[in-house]
Amino acid sequence: MTVPTPSSPDHDSRPATPPADAAEGDVRSGTRPAPPAAEHAGEGRPEVWREARAGVVCGLAVAVAGVVLGLLWLWLAPRVPLYTDGKAVYLKDPEGEEAIGADAVFVLLGIGFGLLTGAAVFLVRRSGGVGVVVGLVAGALLGSVIAWRLGVWLGPDTDVAAAARAAGKGATFDGPLKLQAKGALLAWPLAAVALHLVMTVVVWLKEAGSAPPPVQQGWATPDGDRGSPGPS
Repeated sequence: MTVPTPSSPDHDSRPATPPADAAEGDVRSGTRPAPPAAEHAGEGRPEVWREARAGVVCGLAVAVAGVVLGLLWLWLAPRVPLYTDGKAVYLKDPEGEEAIGADAVFVLLGIGFGLLTGAAVFLVRRSGGVGVVVGLVAGALLGSVIAWRLGVWLGPDTDVAAAARAAGKGATFDGPLKLQAKGALLAWPLAAVALHLVMTVVVWLKEAGSAPPPVQQGWATPDGDRGSPGPS
C-alpha cells in the first residue's frame, strides 16, 4: 500500500511584511530612513532672520546719532569769512585754514562717535554676530551722511551770490559749510568697527585664558590627585 507524502509548503506564499522583531532590530541598530531634505533646508532660516533683524535694529539706532553729530559739526566747525565789493566775492583771509578746519572737526567728531557707538553696540550685544557688525558699519556710514547733509542744510546759505547781495557792498559774511574731503565720512564707521573688533578679541582671549586646562591621563591634577594611569 502506498503511503501519501505530505506536500511541501509553498515558499512563494509567505507574507512580504517583515516580522515585528526585525523592524525593532532596525530601529535599535540606528538604521532609520533619512529625513526629507526640506527639513534640513529650513533649519538655518530662523537664525538668518534673527541676524538680519539684529543688524537692521543696530543700523537704525546708530544712524539716528547722526543728527547729534550734524548739530555738533555745525556748532564747532569754523566759518569761512567771505568779502564782497558789490561785483565779486573774495576770501577775506586767503591764507586761512577754516575750510580745512571744518573737515578736521568732522573727522574728530566721527572718530569720537565711532568709539562711543562701537562700545555701546558691543556692550548691548555681547553675543556679536555678522548681522550686528554689518548693521554697525551701515548705520555709522548712514549717520555720517545724515550729519553732513544736516550741517550743510542748517549752516550758512549755500547760494553765495544771493548771500553777497543780501550782505551788501563791502560787507563780510560767512561762506557755506562744506565737507571738502568726502573720505571724512568713513571716520565714524572705521572707528566703530575697529573698536568693536578689538573689544571682541580682548574678551575672547580673556575667556580662553580663564578656561581650565584639560586633564590628561597619567598626569597630576592641581588637587594632587592623579588621573587614571595608562596601560602598563
